[in-house]
Amino acid sequence: MPHLTQQLVLGSSSIYRRELLQRLQIPFEICSPDIDETPLPGEVPRETALRLAEKKARAVALVYPDGLIIGADQVAVLESTPLGKPLTHENAVRQLRLLSGREVIFYTALSLFNSRTNSIQTRLTLSHVKFRELNDQKIENYLVKEQPYNCAGSAKSEGLGIALIERIVGDDPNGLIGLPLIALVEMLSHEGIEVI
Repeated sequence: MPHLTQQLVLGSSSIYRRELLQRLQIPFEICSPDIDETPLPGEVPRETALRLAEKKARAVALVYPDGLIIGADQVAVLESTPLGKPLTHENAVRQLRLLSGREVIFYTALSLFNSRTNSIQTRLTLSHVKFRELNDQKIENYLVKEQPYNCAGSAKSEGLGIALIERIVGDDPNGLIGLPLIALVEMLSHEGIEVI
């Protein structure tokens, strides 16, 4: 297990990000940032994801002034339309009908903020997700079983949502779930933390 001279902190309330980070077998704390995630007027999705990942890391750094803080954010886009979290069953049905047979781009931003040195590293990974043709029965069956109302695009690829997907092409297989580990390993290395 790597020896850490600073506390590593995941600035997220996502259980999926926590599970991904656990794969690296490094000790870490969790602190949920309380920030406004509303996109700014005229802000493009990739900028929103990058800004929010950094904002989350900096917000958590106020609680951990000597920590290495991981912030992450994801924005899904269909053509030029951002897809938010559906929050309700009805919104998820509408969203999945819209996504049927189409491709969505997921922009996943990652920030690693060193509170001690006030330095930050950021990366953006892309995942192109092609959805299968979905009829109302498949959508309803999926939503009843999975209830993905807190996931942008209404499809959790780490769960049953994988059955809705025809193809995934991306920079990092973990990016779609919300924490690009390939980029994170490189960023940690720049901070002197070697995972293996």
